[in-house]
Amino acid sequence: MAKILSGKEVSARIKEKLKAEVAALTEKGVTPGLAVVIVGNDPASKVYVGRKEAMCAELGMYSEKYALPEDTAQSELLALIEKLNSDPNIHGILVQLPLPEPLDEKAVIAAIAPQKDVDAFHPVNVGKIMIGDYDFVPCTPAGIMELIAESGVEVEGKNCVVIGRSNIVGKPMSMLLLHKNGTVTICHSRTKNLAEITRNADILVAAVGRAHFVTADMVKPGAVVIDVGMNRLEDGKLAGDVDFDAVEPIAAAITPVPGGVGPMTISMLMRNTLTAAERACEAQK
Repeated sequence: MAKILSGKEVSARIKEKLKAEVAALTEKGVTPGLAVVIVGNDPASKVYVGRKEAMCAELGMYSEKYALPEDTAQSELLALIEKLNSDPNIHGILVQLPLPEPLDEKAVIAAIAPQKDVDAFHPVNVGKIMIGDYDFVPCTPAGIMELIAESGVEVEGKNCVVIGRSNIVGKPMSMLLLHKNGTVTICHSRTKNLAEITRNADILVAAVGRAHFVTADMVKPGAVVIDVGMNRLEDGKLAGDVDFDAVEPIAAAITPVPGGVGPMTISMLMRNTLTAAERACEAQK
C-alpha cells in the first residue's frame, strides 16, 4: 500500500504557519496584499478566484478583486496592472489565466512588476528559477516539492521524470528537482519509448492533462508518483493523469485526485504573497 500524500493535510499545516507569519508582519505595520484580476466569465476561473479571496481572508491578508468584462481592451488591462504595480498596499498581482482573445497574455505577464509577480510567470522570475536564485516559484511546482518532502524521499541522486513541458508546471518543476540534485528527464508528446523512461523514475511527476494516462506498466515499483492532472470525466467525476487504482499498489507514495496537488497550489500562492510583502518591508528599511 502506497503512502497517500494528502495535499489537504500538508496545506493545512502550511496555512497555520502562514497565519502566524502574516500576523507577525501585520504587527510591524505591513499587511500582505494580493490583487486578483479576472477578465470575462469563465466558470472555472471564477471558482479559482473565489478560493483565493477566501484564503486571503482566512490568513488575515488584504485582497482586492478586479472583475473586468470579456471585451476589455488590452490598454485598459495594462493600465490597471500599472496602477497596481505602483500601489504600496498591493504586494502580489495575479491575472487569472486564460485570458479571452484577443488579449495578449505574454504582454500582460510582462507588464506585472517582477517583485509583485506571485505566479512567477514573468520572464525575469523564470530566469531566476533557471539559475537557482529566486524569490518566487510557480505555485504548482512549489506545492509538489512540499509533497515530495512529505513522502520522506530525498530528491538528491534520484531519477526524476516529468511528463509535460508547460511553462507553468513541467519546465519549472524540472528546474526545482535539478536544484535539489535530482537527475531529471522531461518527457512530452514527441518522446519515444515513454514507458521505458518512466519505469526508471524514482520520482514521477505527471502533468499532461489526459485522464489515466499513466498506467501501472509505466511505473517503477516503489516510486513516488505525483499526479498534477485534473480531468473531468463524462460522468462528471474528476480524474488525474495517473490511473490511481492500478498504480497505488506498486508505488511507495502517491497523490490522490482530488485532494493531492490541488490544495497545495493556493497555499503556495499565499506563501509567495507573504514573501513579496516581506521583501517590500525590507526594502523600506
